[in-house]
Amino acid sequence: MLSVAVSDSSGSVFKDEKLRAVARTGNLLVELLESDVIPMPEGGSLMRLPGRAPVGIGATSGQFTGAGPEEAVAAVLPQGYTRTFLPAYISLEGAPELPLFGYSAVAIAGDQLMVAAIRTDERDTWNPVHYNLPSLADDVERLVSQFPQNRVIAQLARCAMEYQCFTAQNIFYRRWEGGIPVSPTCNANCLGCISLQPSECCPSPQQRIDFVPTVSEIAEVAMPHLDGAEDAIISFGQGCEGEPTCEWPTIAAACRELRLHTDRGTINVNTNASNVQAITAICDAGADCLRVSLASARPDYYARYHRPHGFSLADVERSIVAARSRGLFVSLNYLVFPGFFDQEPEVDALCDLIERCDVQMLQLRNINIDPDAYARIMLVEDEDLRSQRPAGVEEAIAHISDCFPNLSIGNFTLPIKAM
Repeated sequence: MLSVAVSDSSGSVFKDEKLRAVARTGNLLVELLESDVIPMPEGGSLMRLPGRAPVGIGATSGQFTGAGPEEAVAAVLPQGYTRTFLPAYISLEGAPELPLFGYSAVAIAGDQLMVAAIRTDERDTWNPVHYNLPSLADDVERLVSQFPQNRVIAQLARCAMEYQCFTAQNIFYRRWEGGIPVSPTCNANCLGCISLQPSECCPSPQQRIDFVPTVSEIAEVAMPHLDGAEDAIISFGQGCEGEPTCEWPTIAAACRELRLHTDRGTINVNTNASNVQAITAICDAGADCLRVSLASARPDYYARYHRPHGFSLADVERSIVAARSRGLFVSLNYLVFPGFFDQEPEVDALCDLIERCDVQMLQLRNINIDPDAYARIMLVEDEDLRSQRPAGVEEAIAHISDCFPNLSIGNFTLPIKAM
């Protein structure tokens, strides 16, 4: 039997053997079965959910019941895993909004922590064991000393050391995918933005850059990475910036400069793809691939989450088509929320978009947000959907894979030669 995991006031986690484990999908509570869970993967962690009482099914009553005074517990998964259920809890009066993490259901079987998740990408390069290495401080200091006036390197140094950002650290390790932030502004106001939140909301985990770099600053970072890194990828569009295409002339000029000197490596842009002119210019300047963020494939729900300024999902689709017509590899960076992603109308709309725009990869992301904050905006279903249990995240992924046998499904951007 899967038992409810709870936390006491000291932070110790233990099981409540009187309650069978429960999980949440959308706004529904369901019993968590052994077939729904896997052992906690390496690199996963537990988080207390303050002001939230755990919920389980009474072993004798068979009814949903709270488990106070303990607090509910959630798992935060390492990259490469997609959550399939949310934690179940009752929010108590005065409960604070949760920080921006991807909360997954957790239970205990015997002495083993179990999480509601599936492995969706086997690539090892994002395993936490490869990061925060003993050499990091020296590697950062070496590059900062080499380019003391370069504001991008100074920003990446902060991201690598303070935020422990993997794409920032890769710049200093000179390997794999390295990020280059360029834009202090954005043309959307996404619910789960990790670089800018209203002051009354949960704090953003990263501070947004406050400058636009020069082409020479970008080249000083990107050129040696493209030329010398293993499986080199340079990515514009990072967590510590706004929408990169708000500074598309700078990105296009940088792409041209880089491709004048090297044809090695992959130039990637993580973007909302809102500006067709910007995407076209960046593609023509030498970018290799786009990763387009998407919270929903339905226009009204897309607008609810992204809260765009001056663009719509139709513009995003036009940008994807423009990139594909120029030979770029295009991935969707789909923000997965169990109970929304796997609703039939959403799966159908996503399949239609993939087919219409000739998308080549679906990258799955556990959306980092308080589940209740998301639900208040996004889970306003039609009446006939309210009581229906969604198909399930794993089942939705399998359906999409069946519909598109040539579609890559995973979690990570790959170097162009591997695509």
